[in-house]
Amino acid sequence: MKFTNGYWMTREGIEPHYAAQAYECRQAGDELFIYAPDRPIQTRGDSLNTPLLTLRYASPMKHIIRVRISHFEGSPDSEPCFELHTDLSFKPKITVKDDEEAVLASGDFEVHIPIKRAWNISFTAPFQGNQRILTKNESKSTGYMIDKENGPFIKEELSLGVGEYVYGLGERFGPLIKNGQSIDIWNADAGTASEQAYKNVPFYLTNKGYGVFVNSSGKVSFEVGSEKNSRVQFSVPGETLEYYIIYGPEPKQILERYTALTGRPPMLPSWTFGLWLSTSFTTAYDEKTVMSFIDAMADQGIPLQVFHFDCFWMKGFHWCDFTWDKDTFPDPAGLLARIKAKGLKICVWINPYIAQRSPLFAEGRSKGFFLKKQDGSVWQTDLWQAGMGIVDFTNPEAVQWFTSHLNRLVDLGVDCFKTDFGERIPEDGIYYNRGNPQLYHNFYAYLYNKTVFEFLERKKGTGEACVFARSATAGCQRFPVHWGGDCESTFEAMSETLRGGLSLGLSGFGFWSHDIGGFEGTPKAALFKRWLAFGLLSSHSRLHGSNSYRVPWNIDDESVEVCRFFTNLKASLLPYLLETAGEAHEKGIPVLRAMLLEFPDDPVCPFLDRQYMLGPSLLVAPVFSQDNAVEYYLPHGTWTHLLDKRVETGGKWIQETCGFLTLPLWVRENAAIR
Repeated sequence: MKFTNGYWMTREGIEPHYAAQAYECRQAGDELFIYAPDRPIQTRGDSLNTPLLTLRYASPMKHIIRVRISHFEGSPDSEPCFELHTDLSFKPKITVKDDEEAVLASGDFEVHIPIKRAWNISFTAPFQGNQRILTKNESKSTGYMIDKENGPFIKEELSLGVGEYVYGLGERFGPLIKNGQSIDIWNADAGTASEQAYKNVPFYLTNKGYGVFVNSSGKVSFEVGSEKNSRVQFSVPGETLEYYIIYGPEPKQILERYTALTGRPPMLPSWTFGLWLSTSFTTAYDEKTVMSFIDAMADQGIPLQVFHFDCFWMKGFHWCDFTWDKDTFPDPAGLLARIKAKGLKICVWINPYIAQRSPLFAEGRSKGFFLKKQDGSVWQTDLWQAGMGIVDFTNPEAVQWFTSHLNRLVDLGVDCFKTDFGERIPEDGIYYNRGNPQLYHNFYAYLYNKTVFEFLERKKGTGEACVFARSATAGCQRFPVHWGGDCESTFEAMSETLRGGLSLGLSGFGFWSHDIGGFEGTPKAALFKRWLAFGLLSSHSRLHGSNSYRVPWNIDDESVEVCRFFTNLKASLLPYLLETAGEAHEKGIPVLRAMLLEFPDDPVCPFLDRQYMLGPSLLVAPVFSQDNAVEYYLPHGTWTHLLDKRVETGGKWIQETCGFLTLPLWVRENAAIR
């Protein structure tokens, strides 16, 4: 959200109150309190008729500094809140020099606050024996902004240095570097071709050694060098803003500390890393169709690990009643048993909405299990399923009711769930716990996926749970896997899909997948074969589409060969992938990595968004062109091509053309991959 009109003026209707000086400071336990009026206090009369901001500095763990800015503090904290972890044994060092400076040190990371001087707060870290400034709050950075139409906001600005680039903020499909973008953290069901996103995360990191997490589950508005070129601004409505600055200095260290704060993914079952085949969305299918696909994959020598039933395993207008469509699947228990006899796991599609036509709607309505309107009636819509209500996961009985239906599916033979949707959550819904619906809009994805994932952990045991989720916010990395949503069947969409995955990985998510070939439309042969290689060199791999089957023989004969080749290649890499998954679990480092994570000191790597590292040792450059041409950068060092065993010395760009059974796939020197 922009508050200014150019550099000098504020926007019409905005009344700004900027922190002008740290007039007073005090230490209380392990916190440093700063009291900042919106004008310098020179006489006693200056303390009248003016806002006073209170800033509290603390440290939840080493190398992380928490900043809380508040104006009015008379209201109770609103639900919900992210589940954050702190190190209770860690104590920051606080030093206050009266009328000079206050300092809070979290390990080597420090914040310096000048007292009774112009507002200029600096966050510093060691460099070549001295403390250097990583970022700072300068004049007019910290403010209480009154919008005469929309109420008050708290906003903060952190400086951007020369050559400083910003990454993250969730699974965003636009440019990987976020400089110049205005981004609202607000989940939306908008596909992959717009500025909106399914997975919004109020966290970013920069290539200058730190990251920033804004601790609000509501709409956080970021102006990333887009209002003031040399600052990142973030703002929230209301009277309070809290954020954490996380010191690295390496990007991996930033992610490790951020995920220590917000959570890390568990280890996933090894079978999840194999190939998943879906019925697709609106295609017609029954047991004969399903078994023909499974048998044909085996006949073609393509190893399959998971079969997924999309929406129409239930009757239309009934989603979700968790009941198999008896007209299409008269013997679901027998069907699932026959699939499992072939060594496959089974996934079924669900969402958190209950259609009015479903027998479960009347039960949920009578028991108060849905979001409500102000008048106490069920909040309903015809968008997606006619008359649907939305399950209220703040109601413990609704959670138990919802998972009881999952339980009978697991007892029938289902192994995991595709937890679709969870983005179009009303801003005016009334929750069981009376929480703030604005704050629950994004957080609903957390409650939904937590409910399903933790049920599977209880039912199947630790290390055996898996979901295939679309919506997410901060902390949802604890409930993997996430996939990229609805993309088109084009090379451009394939490229934007990769950017989304890189961005999500830089937002703390360890595992990620996408629809091979694109979701909307039917991919042409060249695109499908290129996407097969990309999809099978991702952490998780799924064949899925909207209105056409995604079995490779429906595309062309060579697609079968390409699918077989890369599926077997991924199977051969399983020990390496499991080791890399362990790093995601233990440290929060993603499996699919932006190049800057592995090569932070290479001046080329901050800009690369058409290639990636799969784990620490394997460089992948998907081919995004009809003419088989690819251009990519090989960082410094000695590299061996995994497929043709070429050896190259890095530090250069390479251009080449590739057949469909190969792509740039380079192994870093001294890696345990052959």
